[in-house]
Amino acid sequence: MNAPDTKPHDPAEIFKLYGDIARKSGELLAQAVKNGGANPQKLLEDELGIARAFFDAWVKLMNDPVQLAQAQMKAWQDYAALWQNTWLAMAGQKPVPVAEPPKGDRRFRHEDWQNKFLFDYFKQSYLIAARHLHKTMCGIEGLDENVAKKVDFYTRQYIDVLSPSNFALTNPEVLHETARSGGKNLLKGLNNLLDDLARGGGEQLRVKMVDDRAFKLGVNIAATPGKVVFQNDLLQLIQYAPTTDKVYRRPLLIVPPWINKFYVLDMRADNSFVRWAVGEGHTVFIVSWINPDAQHAKKTFEDYLTEGTLAAIDAALTATGEDELNLVAFCLGGTLAASTLGYLAAKNDKRVASTTFFATLVDFKQPGELEVFIDEQQVAALEKRMNKRGYLEGSEMATTFNMLRANDLIWSFVVNNYLMGREPMAFDLLYWNADSTRMPAAMHSYYLRNMYMKNLLREPGGLTLLDTAIDLSRVKTPLYFISTIEDHIAPWKTVYAGSRVFKNGAVRFVLGGSGHIAGIVNPPAAHKYGYWTNRQQGDDPDAWLAGAQQHAGSWWVDWQAWVDKLGGGKVAARVPGKGKLKALEDAPGSFVAVRLDGKAKAG
Repeated sequence: MNAPDTKPHDPAEIFKLYGDIARKSGELLAQAVKNGGANPQKLLEDELGIARAFFDAWVKLMNDPVQLAQAQMKAWQDYAALWQNTWLAMAGQKPVPVAEPPKGDRRFRHEDWQNKFLFDYFKQSYLIAARHLHKTMCGIEGLDENVAKKVDFYTRQYIDVLSPSNFALTNPEVLHETARSGGKNLLKGLNNLLDDLARGGGEQLRVKMVDDRAFKLGVNIAATPGKVVFQNDLLQLIQYAPTTDKVYRRPLLIVPPWINKFYVLDMRADNSFVRWAVGEGHTVFIVSWINPDAQHAKKTFEDYLTEGTLAAIDAALTATGEDELNLVAFCLGGTLAASTLGYLAAKNDKRVASTTFFATLVDFKQPGELEVFIDEQQVAALEKRMNKRGYLEGSEMATTFNMLRANDLIWSFVVNNYLMGREPMAFDLLYWNADSTRMPAAMHSYYLRNMYMKNLLREPGGLTLLDTAIDLSRVKTPLYFISTIEDHIAPWKTVYAGSRVFKNGAVRFVLGGSGHIAGIVNPPAAHKYGYWTNRQQGDDPDAWLAGAQQHAGSWWVDWQAWVDKLGGGKVAARVPGKGKLKALEDAPGSFVAVRLDGKAKAG
């Protein structure tokens, strides 16, 4: 976050803030009147099933008074110990804390949370309440498994909301800044809040997470040189310029997810997987997906197969004049790539020489916390909204993912933007995270129902695509799976289970450090996180990890050693647009520049 302003108070600036607040408040009020105000019926709807889940939980809890009494007694004992410790702290002693935040919890990093007994009391009192509330709600017996998961997740959301760090009067850092600035931080914060409400159309809060003025596509982000050499209704295909005299004969085609933009793999020059792979001698192609709108409403999962992976494979091979390529796919793009491999295997099509899966689910039996959002009631409500406008709005998907890490991706910005009155910092990953995309209604409904809810991709013949039964056990292509140990979107044990579905090919599974993005975008020069390997791959992921060897540095190096043997030898470097496919425009192309507001933003 940006450092606070240390300039003397300027009365003119204060008056300007008051004027901005009055103007923006009036505009939002007018917008609310225009929109007809809140919809009482919608307020009473329980699309997520939260109210029903907690009603069931409270009924079970009230029917077990012994459990409730025990929980209250344990909480009372902890509070009694805290009260005693507080008196000792007031007397100058340093008692052992009754409750401490987990390692890495950034909410309480300010020294006053530890050194000032009052704020230490606020902190520990909150942590005690959080611990006992969560334990009580998650210990209720007799709940349906899905209801229990929902109660667990939303109890944690409730606990996060009530943190004393989220309130001005109980956050020492906010109080210091308020005293230092004469309250200007709160005026700036209110101004920021009104801006975020306006960005959400006056109906939702769109918290600003990054200073997007610091980034320009094609200039300091998504800036690896290349050309768009092919496009259709769903994608642009970018071919990158070589930096070596010789390149692998087999080109490398990357299929990113269409939930966000492709440039997560081409951020800054020093953390770009694309730029690094080019430097290793690969002819790199990457798919840049369309940001769909209502005209794409009827695009299906099969369309993403024909106009997506199959079209991109055709184009990359045409551009290079080769018969085979190596495929890399990330997250949802990997699920599509797995479906593609099943289709190609059924057709005895051997154009894909190898496939690498980045944090990809193939078996959705245990999909992690996203499962909380996916049941018949919620999917049906989502389909109703999607069918009305033709797509899933990107902001809705972004909110879902942000809730998985609410303290980092929601509440830290509430404190920074609204209480501290600061602007968010310029961070490339957060810029990408905020650059959400929509998803066509038909495709997304199919994906949720057939992958997450029915888990059909792992079943031989479970899916039929383009009149072809998909059976991943028939795939003989060499495969490389990279997962990350802290991934909350594609849990590594579930990714591991998916790798076991491919029974006929040579499969290498590697486990990296960190999470879904940071663990994947981990350049060797950073010397971070490390990774684990184990050639003995049984069905038990815990046994695999217990017998795995840990390595320092980036898994990229391990992958390069693996794919080097599948490169097909070396040939002269290829210049984008000089083959059978001509250059249409410079990278990163025009598709990636379309944002949710419909406006293009490029360098």
